[in-house]
Amino acid sequence: MDYTGALSNRSKQTVRIEDWEARGKRATLCGHDIFFIDEPARGDSWGTILLIHGFPSASWDWWKIWPNLNRHYRLVAMDMLGFGFSAKPSPHDYRIMEQADICEALVGHLELDEFHVLAHDYGDTVAQEMLARQNAGAGIGRWRSCLFLNGGLFPETHQALLVQRLLLGPLGFLVRHAFSRASMRKSFDRVFGPDTPASDEEMDALWQLFTLNDGQRNLHRLIHYMSDRRSNRQRWLDALCEACCPIGLINGSVDPVSGEHMVQRFEQLVGREHFISRLPNIGHYPQLEAPDDVLAAYRGFLVSSGEPTEPA
Repeated sequence: MDYTGALSNRSKQTVRIEDWEARGKRATLCGHDIFFIDEPARGDSWGTILLIHGFPSASWDWWKIWPNLNRHYRLVAMDMLGFGFSAKPSPHDYRIMEQADICEALVGHLELDEFHVLAHDYGDTVAQEMLARQNAGAGIGRWRSCLFLNGGLFPETHQALLVQRLLLGPLGFLVRHAFSRASMRKSFDRVFGPDTPASDEEMDALWQLFTLNDGQRNLHRLIHYMSDRRSNRQRWLDALCEACCPIGLINGSVDPVSGEHMVQRFEQLVGREHFISRLPNIGHYPQLEAPDDVLAAYRGFLVSSGEPTEPA
């Protein structure tokens, strides 16, 4: 299924991170101060969606699709440990297993009995670990569905940027000092679609979130998710193949990191029978680049999973 165009709300005024923070709460989860937003549906409630963000951003990067989803769904999103407004301990060995523990702790804290999961990038990997636990009957709460945006579901298809490879190397602690707003801009320009680059306002927000509380000092430690993917490849592949709930993809095809080549690998290893929506001209951040397309595709996924929908 292909969705094209629909860039109408890229012109909306960017939500300031100060306003985003004001909407949130904090809780001590697994011993860490974690920021999260929990907003009830504004209309008839069709359930709950847990949104899991990517690297190196925060829950803020869901802001463009949030209002529409929030019409009928309770939305829950946290800043994972080391990101955004959450604690950024240093030194700390940031690992996917711990992030999954914290996400599950939030589910328990909010007493979420059942919910959908919408994940992106780094969050895809966290969701894969949580899904593995769900499949084994060891997860917290019951998943109704899981939709993955662009992310490294398979380490062999993850085409890491040069800066990511350098950060993971023995001199990563030095590379982090050279990472600047200009470096982030350059990296994001490479992974966004050529016709849908991040705005200056979006880059300002992403840089502020990243550098809050000197967060950039952890960059070489946060990148450990790449090695986690390699060491847990079979477990996280099995999580997809044995999924206990409907799963699917919405993927920006021109993303050099995890675009069309990742979708083809998914079809090969996991199967073509799952919901797959390709966004042909979109890059690594579909929810920021083409929010209307993502909403239309996500609505299609939920309907295909047996969820209610509004009349046409």
